[in-house]
Amino acid sequence: MQRRHLLAGGLAAATLPTFAIAQAVEKPKCSIAVGGKNLLYYLPLTIAEQLGYFKDEGLDLTINDFAGGARALQAVVGGSADVVSGAFEHTVNMQFKGQPMRAFVLQGLAPQIVLGVNPKTMPNFKSIADLKGKKVGVTAPGSSTNVMVNFVLAKAGLKPNDVSIVGVGAGNGAVAAMRSGQIDAISNLDPVITLLQRSGDLKIVTDTRIVSEAEAVFGGPMPAGCLYCPQPFLDRNPNTAQAMANAMVRANMWIQKAGAAEIIRTVPEGFLLGDRAVYIDAFLAAQKALSPNGLFPTKGADTAFRALASVDPKLGEAKLDLDAVYTNALVQRAMQKYPKG
Repeated sequence: MQRRHLLAGGLAAATLPTFAIAQAVEKPKCSIAVGGKNLLYYLPLTIAEQLGYFKDEGLDLTINDFAGGARALQAVVGGSADVVSGAFEHTVNMQFKGQPMRAFVLQGLAPQIVLGVNPKTMPNFKSIADLKGKKVGVTAPGSSTNVMVNFVLAKAGLKPNDVSIVGVGAGNGAVAAMRSGQIDAISNLDPVITLLQRSGDLKIVTDTRIVSEAEAVFGGPMPAGCLYCPQPFLDRNPNTAQAMANAMVRANMWIQKAGAAEIIRTVPEGFLLGDRAVYIDAFLAAQKALSPNGLFPTKGADTAFRALASVDPKLGEAKLDLDAVYTNALVQRAMQKYPKG
């Protein structure tokens, strides 16, 4: 496949003038689409919103919540939202599809996705091969939780169509699907995972909340939740994107210093799924997988490419410009403005 070239302004976001953070935002009223806002995967987004960090940067921001990351991406592609709060690997996949997207601030160092089986319907589970012919719940088909399933299946010699993928969302619906036996396995995130684990309704198989395990699974650093958007949005609205990055960097740093009690007081009550103790345990399990500052690891795009290529040979044959799917420039400026958060 021919190398896909970005638009002439493709690298504009990486070379923004230093004075950009002092200029007024071009689009104060803008929107972010997110798939499963209650998830700890997106905790920095919620903290930035709840603590007023977006408002501090001159943004009148609307956050639209969807059932999964794939649907959030569809909202931006369709023009109903400006920016996605979603999984990093979508930027690689979208360049392959000829729709350049660039990530500009990181929320998660590791995917935080847990793949587990239902002890009621699969009491004799021994290996991933046992999932053949089974129903696997994901937040939404095509989302990062689905990508995780495909990747783990591929490593075990199975194909994506060897299982039935079922969209169960990222909240109580996912919990109910497991407890009722509607699905045999689940690929989801906290607090759903911790809630199921504590009630004995989940046997963990792969846990990428643990950074070292995530790197072992994917063969390198695997960036997770981030803010990304179409390259033209960055080209037209550099100060708006910088304002978002500023807010997210402050949130990342605040989370690293916060205790569980502060987190509980800050997030909306509905995020707790009716059990504060479960949410606290979930936060403690996921905390180390959250980004301390918003910077992308330099090898992260390579890892994401390999993961996607393992389940899509055509993508693996493509010659992509992986340096064009992210930039650390905005985060570096945000860290200069808020060195202590």
